[in-house]
Amino acid sequence: MTKRVAIVGAGVSGLASIRCCLEEGLEPTCFERSDDLGGLWRFTEDVEEGRASLYKSVVSNSCKEMSCYPDFPFPEDCPVYVPHSQFLEYLKMYANRFDLLKCIQFKTEVCSITKRPDFTVTGQWEVVTLREGKQESAVFDAVMVCTGYLTNPYLPLDCFPGINNFKGQYFHSRQYKHPDIFKDKRVLVVGMGNSGTDIAVEASHLAKKVFLSTTGGAWVISRVFDSGYPWDMVFMTRFQNMFRNSLPTPVVNWLIAKKMNSWFNHANYGLIPEDRTQLREPVLNDELPGRIITGKVLIKPSIKLVKENSVVFNNTPREEPIDIIVFATGYTFAFPFLDETVVKVEDGQASLYKYVFPAHLQKPTLAVIGLIKPLGSIIPTGDTQARWVVQVLKGVSKLPPSSVMIEEVNVRKQNKSSGFGLDYCKALQSDYITYIDELLTFIGAKPNLLSLLLTDPRLALTIFFGPCTPYQFRLTGPGKWEGARNAIMTQWDRTFKVTKTRVVRESSSPFESLLKLFSFLALLVAIFLIFL
Repeated sequence: MTKRVAIVGAGVSGLASIRCCLEEGLEPTCFERSDDLGGLWRFTEDVEEGRASLYKSVVSNSCKEMSCYPDFPFPEDCPVYVPHSQFLEYLKMYANRFDLLKCIQFKTEVCSITKRPDFTVTGQWEVVTLREGKQESAVFDAVMVCTGYLTNPYLPLDCFPGINNFKGQYFHSRQYKHPDIFKDKRVLVVGMGNSGTDIAVEASHLAKKVFLSTTGGAWVISRVFDSGYPWDMVFMTRFQNMFRNSLPTPVVNWLIAKKMNSWFNHANYGLIPEDRTQLREPVLNDELPGRIITGKVLIKPSIKLVKENSVVFNNTPREEPIDIIVFATGYTFAFPFLDETVVKVEDGQASLYKYVFPAHLQKPTLAVIGLIKPLGSIIPTGDTQARWVVQVLKGVSKLPPSSVMIEEVNVRKQNKSSGFGLDYCKALQSDYITYIDELLTFIGAKPNLLSLLLTDPRLALTIFFGPCTPYQFRLTGPGKWEGARNAIMTQWDRTFKVTKTRVVRESSSPFESLLKLFSFLALLVAIFLIFL
C-alpha cells in the first residue's frame, strides 16, 4: 500500500520533499497557506502572516551553481547570483519539470497535526486543515514539515531602554520592502546580519544619514571573491573543508581573519568581530566598505538609550538625531500546529536528531526539513534531508534507538567545540559538507573518491579540489541523476557564460604552458600524499 505523506509548506524544502516522495513511489499532499509556491522567494508588497518576507532588491547570497537542486541546474543565462524574481521562476520551472503542482493544495492552512490513537502501531497522523473557511481532516502515514525559520520576527524591545518614548517610526526588517521611505531621513539600522547590512546600504543612497548599530561586529565579504570567482565556489571545496577540519580551531580562526581582512582591514572600519573564537555567518555585501569610507554609513556600537527624537550609543556620549529605526534582529521559529510533546523548541533549538527527526517518537514518521543553518545553500541541504527521510519512511534506512538519538541531541545542545576546524557553536549552525556527507552515507549516496580516482580520475579530482556543487550529491545512490557527471565537469562554463558578454581573444605563452605542467605535477604529488 502506498504511503500517504503530508507536507507543510511549498517553499524550496517543500518542493524538494514532494519531488523525493514522488521519486520513491510515495503519495505526497502539500499544504500551502498562500496562493503560490516559492516561500521566501516570492516577493509581495504586503507582509503575509505565517510566511517569510523579503525586500524588493534581494539577491541570493549563494551562487547559482551552489544553490540549485542537485539534479536541476539553473538556466545558463541566469546571473551568477540570482535576483529573487528569477529565483522564483527557477522554482516554478522545477515544479513544472517534475510535475509537482498536482500535489499542492494552495490557500490551505494547517491547523493541527496530532498522533492517531493507534500511533504506536501505525505511526499515523491526523492533519486538520482550513481552506476557504472550511475545516477538513485527513489521515496520513507520515508528515514532513517544511516551514523554515524566517516567519516569526524577533523584536526584543525590552533591550532598548526608552523605545516607547520614541516619536519617530520603528519596525522590524521583515516589514521593509523599498528604500523610498528613507528619503532625506536620519536612519538607524540595528543588527548587522545580511538583511540589516543590505538595508543600511540601500538607505544610504537616499537618506540624510545612516547608522548601522552592531553589538559584536561581523566579517564582511563580497560575492566577488578571489580572482573574481564566486565566494562560495572558492570557499566550499572538499579539499579546503578537510584541510580546515584538520587544523586546531585557533589556527583556523587566524587563517579566516587573515583572509577576511585581505579585502579590507575590518578594524579600521569598526567591523571586526569581538568574538573571533566562534564562527558567525559572514555578511555578504559588495558595497558596505565603499559606503563607510565615503561617510554614507556610520558604524556604531549597541544602543544605550532611545530618546524622543534621538539615540545614545554605548561608549559614545553624543546624542544622534534619528527619524527611523529598523530592527534587523532576526527571527524565532515555532510549530503552532504541533504539540510540544512532538517537537519542543527551546533556546532557538528543537530536539531533532540530525536536525530532522524528533528523537523521542515511537515511530519515525514525522520529519522537519530545512530547519538548519549550514554555511552553504539550504536547497541542496533540504533535498538531501528529504531523500534521507523518504528512505527512512520506506524502511530502507534505519534510525538508531531513541536513547542514542536523544543523547546525540543533548550533546549538540551543549555547543561544545571539538577543538578542530571551524567552531559551529550557534543554534542550528552546521558544517555544510560534513553534514550532507553524513546524510548521504546513511542512504549509500556519498561519492567514493578513492574508487573514482581509479575509474574516473578527472571527475575525482574535480570533486575533491573543485567547488562542492550539489550535483555531487546525486552522483550515486537512490535518486542518482545521470547528468550529474556532466554538470560537475561543466560547472565553471555555466558560471561565467553569462558574464563573458564581450569575447576577448586569449593568448598563451610557452612559459604559461610550462607553469601549468609543473602545477599539474605538484597536484598529483599532493593527491598521492593525501590518499596514502
